[in-house]
Amino acid sequence: MSSYSYAVAETQTFTLTHAKHMAAKVAADLMRLQRLYGTPSTEWISNYEKEVTVLLKAGYLGTVTYGFKRDGNWIEPTLRYTASELSGDCADDTPGRIRPNADITGAAFSSYLTYSNAWSNASNSEREAVKEQVPVSRNGTAEPGVSGYMTTDRSYSSGGRALNRSTVRSY
Repeated sequence: MSSYSYAVAETQTFTLTHAKHMAAKVAADLMRLQRLYGTPSTEWISNYEKEVTVLLKAGYLGTVTYGFKRDGNWIEPTLRYTASELSGDCADDTPGRIRPNADITGAAFSSYLTYSNAWSNASNSEREAVKEQVPVSRNGTAEPGVSGYMTTDRSYSSGGRALNRSTVRSY
């Protein structure tokens, strides 16, 4: 009696299509914010979607936060996306489920982005090439605090990578 064994190695290449799939879910969340709270504009949603697509594809996205700030702190409704490699199965949730009727009195819509370690390891010419593709200019200000707490509520995945969404909740 003979026995045989074999191993299957699966590798995935993260493509522009994967990046667009995930960025479209971020854009859908931002469209929901727009419907509920009047901002960001459709033009800015398109710009943010392109930024996420380019940075995800290049492996340079760390976190990106979109939402409302009051007194220098993020308040509800604010969304933060954290890029990561998949370690096992990960859901590819549908976008949405953003709480309506949050008190945004005296708050302004804003966005804040951090880069991955790969960005730090990239050459100046590689970073400049990516910046030329991104329609959003980032200025290096300090990261705002959070008024309340962050809770992870969604995960968007494709091609072996994930964007985990957290939302600000009030105490």
